[in-house]
Amino acid sequence: MPKSPPVPSRGFLIAMLTGLAFAALCDLFSIFAGVRYWLMIDGDAGFVTASQRELDAAASLYETAARYQVMVFLPCAIVFVVWFFRMRRATGPLAPDRFRNGPGWAVGAWFVPLANLWMPYRVAFDMWGAATPLPCDGEGHRPRIWPLNLWWGLFVFSVLSDRFARTKYEDAGTLTEIRDGLVRYVVSDALHILAAAAAAYFAVRLTTMQRHKAVHGPFGTAAVEHTPAGSA
Repeated sequence: MPKSPPVPSRGFLIAMLTGLAFAALCDLFSIFAGVRYWLMIDGDAGFVTASQRELDAAASLYETAARYQVMVFLPCAIVFVVWFFRMRRATGPLAPDRFRNGPGWAVGAWFVPLANLWMPYRVAFDMWGAATPLPCDGEGHRPRIWPLNLWWGLFVFSVLSDRFARTKYEDAGTLTEIRDGLVRYVVSDALHILAAAAAAYFAVRLTTMQRHKAVHGPFGTAAVEHTPAGSA
């Protein structure tokens, strides 16, 4: 009797979603601190519109928000990569012929410079295809991959935006340049929040599809569309 495909634990999914939520909260705090700092600088003249003490307090709050972001990012990234790797192992037996690389690339792809803007997407694309139910008789096989594309597009844009904002802010020499850098950082933080929400939705959908296919077999496209994320 063939061995049943593994069903991933909900524990790592919950831990990963919790990490994304904390990261999004830190980004929201950074947006608040950034806007507060930005409002104290006159955009046209580049003058301070508050006392030096208030300006220093706003700058200090913004730096604190940045430290919180750094502190939360690393554990969040670790948990996400562990979840990503475990999902690669769980989806592999569902359709081994769909994967072009071994499970190790679910981790290694994130650490290849420049290629990490594309390679993890390919791994996720293969996982999504493997977890997608096969079509019933008379149905076409066109899996909806917009949750994957939405997450990855927002993730890449947020990474590039963050790098650009950091360069502009760190190189700022005047109050006007600082204000411009803050605007870019606020946009970057907003993209981070959207990317975190899209990542959470992608993760829940992928986990739901994998669990449904592992438990109920390779068919049942209609069923998976209406299966709640927490169901087996």
